[in-house]
Amino acid sequence: MFKFDKYKICVIGLGYVGLPLALEFSKKFEVVGFDLSKSRVNSLNKNIDDNFETNSKLINKNIIFTSDDKKIINCNIYIIAVPTPIDKKNNPDISSLKKASKFVGKLIKKKDIVVIESTVYPGCTRKDCVPLIAAISNLIPNKDFYFGYSPERINPGDKIHTLTKIKKVISASDKKTLKKLNYLYGSIIKAGLHLAPSIEIAEAAKVIENTQRDLNIAFMNELSMIFDKLNIPTKDVLEASSTKWNFLNFKPGLVGGHCIGVDPYYLSHISKLNGYQPNYLISGRRVNDQMAKNMSKKIIKLAKKNKISSNCNILILGLTFKENVSDIRNSKVFDIINILKKNFKNLRAYDPFVNKTDLESKYQDLLLKQKPKNLINFDIIVFAVAHKVFFKLYQNKLNKFNSRKKILVDLTLKLDRKIVDISF
Repeated sequence: MFKFDKYKICVIGLGYVGLPLALEFSKKFEVVGFDLSKSRVNSLNKNIDDNFETNSKLINKNIIFTSDDKKIINCNIYIIAVPTPIDKKNNPDISSLKKASKFVGKLIKKKDIVVIESTVYPGCTRKDCVPLIAAISNLIPNKDFYFGYSPERINPGDKIHTLTKIKKVISASDKKTLKKLNYLYGSIIKAGLHLAPSIEIAEAAKVIENTQRDLNIAFMNELSMIFDKLNIPTKDVLEASSTKWNFLNFKPGLVGGHCIGVDPYYLSHISKLNGYQPNYLISGRRVNDQMAKNMSKKIIKLAKKNKISSNCNILILGLTFKENVSDIRNSKVFDIINILKKNFKNLRAYDPFVNKTDLESKYQDLLLKQKPKNLINFDIIVFAVAHKVFFKLYQNKLNKFNSRKKILVDLTLKLDRKIVDISF
């Protein structure tokens, strides 16, 4: 049995992944939560989570939040949970992960363990991160320090499938370290652990989880375009098909965010580096990436048909990449806005989860400070994100909005089809 009371954990990156992890570990161990963002740290020290991911009290006797590396003292477990996005050319951008690895290299000492939770391509931990840690620290991997990989499975906005209730995959550089991580993570994960045979297997498992979802949604999106040509409601088709017990419950929609729309490119990247050009992965990405353009064309076409002018008033309800979160990273709603702005002059948006300061300057003037009360003042409403609060505020008003002279667009498939003019 390992002596847990001697473990002190440093979690690097306090976003959607790092914060829940730090809070849960603080119930058992001393924890230092580190983030480069001083504003993020200041909010957390005031018991404010700007991501709305936790309702629990943030401050307790076992945890400190800091952006000062001098306060990271006597830690022996380092967990890296920083973003791993893609660049403008859809190549993996692991710059933050490399910086975090170098940062840890300055801190670790002999016998310490480093665990990466960020999504990466197979081989990244061992080939890209560990050498940086070793070079900065002058310590030898698997002799002086040890490492592991445990892919995050956080589902932002989901209050049911939370950290402790999701089975977690863990892996390590050697059997002894795997046993330590098994006890460590096992102390907080109620759903159980899966011990992967290697770090590379755990890395691969993570990227295919989201890639599978991306491909299944791409299939639905392509079907929606086919059925649109046939003048058949996709939603009705799916309801009929889902009566079979083994039909997979996926729906068409915009695929954004920092996971599903990103991970296939990580898998594609490592595939091409090893001599195989993937076709299926990238075809799914192409389908999903064109959906914003496809829906925008529908709106413009129907507006012309209904003789709605370019001076009309348009309301976009929701800006985030999914419902009930504040995260706007890679939200495809902005792709729709960019296209509509070229054809219409008066666009406004409302999203209670989004702060004006989080937006690029070109979008800040679009955001309404207060919730719009009279939807009748708008000619086109795009119901872009299914925030729960929208149904409370606007369900009845949207039901009455339908008119020959107005257009209601549903990008969520959550509204009654009878009142919707455009959907997938």
